[in-house]
Amino acid sequence: MAEFSTIEYDKQDSGVARIVLNRPDTRNAQNKAMIYELNTAFDEAGRDDDVKVVVLAANGPHFSSGHDMGDRQPMSDFDQVTNWGGFGKPGQEGHQAFEEEMYLGMCWRWRNFPKPTIAEVQGKVIAAGLMLVWVCDIIIASEESTFSDPVVAFGVNGVEYFGHPWEFGVRKAKELLFTGGTMSAAEAKSCGMVNHVVERDDLTGFTMQMAERIAQRPSMGLRLAKQSVNQAQDAQGIWSALQSAMSLQQLGHANARIVHGIPVDPAGAETIKREAKS
Repeated sequence: MAEFSTIEYDKQDSGVARIVLNRPDTRNAQNKAMIYELNTAFDEAGRDDDVKVVVLAANGPHFSSGHDMGDRQPMSDFDQVTNWGGFGKPGQEGHQAFEEEMYLGMCWRWRNFPKPTIAEVQGKVIAAGLMLVWVCDIIIASEESTFSDPVVAFGVNGVEYFGHPWEFGVRKAKELLFTGGTMSAAEAKSCGMVNHVVERDDLTGFTMQMAERIAQRPSMGLRLAKQSVNQAQDAQGIWSALQSAMSLQQLGHANARIVHGIPVDPAGAETIKREAKS
């Protein structure tokens, strides 16, 4: 069993493993250590034949506030997962390698994890918080949960796992991206992004009840059902769309480097903070 500092991993006798984000003091902002520990935990659950279902949850009042913008730990501290390299190269080349590894590459691995996954969501899910819930097969949210991706204010197209049109529908995706607005749990359910909305006190119990029910099904049937649904989405072109959006993300970063000298428009941070308080 691996040792974790930013997440918790709990394997239960019911065949359910719980992976829990555990940086509540930062509203579970995702630093590099958390992303790599999440990947290790998913790998561990995938290789354990006693685990039938994985629940992804979070400690504290909020699921995730997105990327930890203050994280400066070097990529050399971690064992690389994808075949991207050149993280230290200058300009956009190194930045693209970093984002392809850390975000799109990791998320695509988790989306194709061969066992059912359930996101257990409370509080705010902001920007990169979305990429963690979107890779899961089922999303269960507490009634006060909200979802938003305000990063167009940074001069880029959206969070790096660009599932927006698949998750919200085309017009709602455009509205939320253009305005930086917030979607309630109830509205997210009406769009088909969220499966169930429950009271906060019932969130873990409801999630575990569903996970344990799923865990009673044969693992072969669960695997085939998940592959069948995922492959239907693959046939619609989701992987090509995600790669295209990542390329446009790099254009946004490169433009910001030319105009502002850094990978994002610096005015974006103040815009997002101001609107969060309004």
